[in-house]
Amino acid sequence: MPVVNSRSLTDPYGRAIDYVRVSVTDRCNLRCVYCMSEDMEFLPKAEVLTLEELDRLCTAFVQRGVRHLRLTGGEPLMRRGMMDLVGRLSRHLQSGALEELTLTTNGVRLREFAAGLAQAGMRRINVSLDSLDRATFARIARGDVLPQVLDGISAALDAGLRVKINTVALKHDNAAELPALIEWAHRGGMDMTLIETMPLGAIDEDRIDQFLSLASVRRQLSAYWTLTDLPERSGGPARYVRVAETGGKLGFITPLSHNFCESCNRVRVTCTGMLYMCLGQDAAVDLREPLRRSADNLLLDAAIDRALLLKPKAHDFLVPVRGLAPAVARHMSVTGG
Repeated sequence: MPVVNSRSLTDPYGRAIDYVRVSVTDRCNLRCVYCMSEDMEFLPKAEVLTLEELDRLCTAFVQRGVRHLRLTGGEPLMRRGMMDLVGRLSRHLQSGALEELTLTTNGVRLREFAAGLAQAGMRRINVSLDSLDRATFARIARGDVLPQVLDGISAALDAGLRVKINTVALKHDNAAELPALIEWAHRGGMDMTLIETMPLGAIDEDRIDQFLSLASVRRQLSAYWTLTDLPERSGGPARYVRVAETGGKLGFITPLSHNFCESCNRVRVTCTGMLYMCLGQDAAVDLREPLRRSADNLLLDAAIDRALLLKPKAHDFLVPVRGLAPAVARHMSVTGG
């Protein structure tokens, strides 16, 4: 059983950090319009942490009291050896040191990996899905793969995984479809979370053209559905309601229309080992250098401690203004979705 370091992770505002999102790759098999440019340049292999380094890094966080690990990308299921990493990390589930190991995926390769993820001890995953209309999906994702995604979701449910659908609300592409998407997800026994588009990285269009306030979406949904606020808080950004008419749970992630930072319990590590304390700010600490410089974790722990001192009280996202540069230059695929 791993020995838990008595130095638990607490930021300058007294928030306990027990959730780490780890990007295992910056590569993706889609090019969603709100996330990436169509012509992306990806990192050279030497800059990306090896599977062994990712395991060691995640283990160091677990030993500091982290209870929730989420593997992200890019698209994590594109990382060669991904299931080896999941298998290694599952030992922390078996020991009880880790409460949850989970994953965010676009679902394209989910059919291939769903059973293995469940066998390794994953209980739930998030799948990004922005439309059930094939042409709309292909336009948003720049890839005509909706049938594969839906098949992957079916495979995940068949394997016993709980699936939550993440949908980015886009004014011109899927706003009118959101009620149907919610009904579909709830009919399939899946929770759903709506997300405002975030100003991360340069893309091929102006985000103000697609920004849709979820405060407005909620008002529209409330006109014909009964939405009851739920008290649950995971420390994450979503605020949840129960939809009486569907019986399902619906989350709203509102980085622009409503700041959600007061209870933030998480940090993010890129596939190159950069630790970002906030998705919406550029302050970061390099964990790859101490990881590669020393076989023990003294330097690594010291770097994590320095990083925690830099965790801000809140992000700097603002409602997008036409022509304004993104709040953060890096793409979401770099930090981890």
